[in-house]
Amino acid sequence: MIRVIFLDLDGTLLGSDYSPEGARPVIGELLRRGYEVVVNTSKTRFEVEYYLKAWDLEKPFVVENGSAVYVPVNYLPPKVVGEFGVKRGKYRVIELGKPYPEIKRALDGLSQEYGLKYYGNSSLEEVITFSGLPEGLAKLAMKREYSETIFRWEKEGFEAELEKMGLKVSRGTRFLNVTGNTDKGKGARALLELYSLLGEVESYALGDGENDFPLFEVVDNAFIVGSLSHPKAKHISSIEELLEVIP
Repeated sequence: MIRVIFLDLDGTLLGSDYSPEGARPVIGELLRRGYEVVVNTSKTRFEVEYYLKAWDLEKPFVVENGSAVYVPVNYLPPKVVGEFGVKRGKYRVIELGKPYPEIKRALDGLSQEYGLKYYGNSSLEEVITFSGLPEGLAKLAMKREYSETIFRWEKEGFEAELEKMGLKVSRGTRFLNVTGNTDKGKGARALLELYSLLGEVESYALGDGENDFPLFEVVDNAFIVGSLSHPKAKHISSIEELLEVIP
């Protein structure tokens, strides 16, 4: 049995200081139990690579709210899973979202009317103020590939305008995310299909935001932390409690 667990970052594995240290014991225990630990987040590839390096993890991951699945080359045996996605550097990438320039053009066209502030029209100092990220991580967050994050808006109505353009707006813990027609569930499903070629799969997920709800829909066992509820997700108090309720 292959056990795959998808983990959100902000508000789930990471606290308000964005340090990787707090999650290290939990990840270590999940690996000891034999789980495939997969980060599934709204963060960029560059931010995820920072955390995976800190945790000494070389695993597949899903970025920018299901916009792309990154799998290290040859991590999944090519003789079994065959060719998939596109080769890009040290990864094979399954792209499910839209290119960032297309999303930024759409937002740029609405920013003045609705008073929108997002990565693409904010300075590094503004990003640090909006997000609370340390400078180094803020620079990594600004390297967008498939999505935008709206930090602030002055009036409603822009979501409908974006949806008319074929874009999707989802709500994270604090901000709004704009992507192509994808979500964390679609990213997880694409990866689970690959794992299923290797054997029987049991899937798990832990998150805290509305943008995690599509992820909860595609896994066998879902868990949620924080104040929100989802009919399929069991509420737990902390990431540490997860270890008490899974095998």
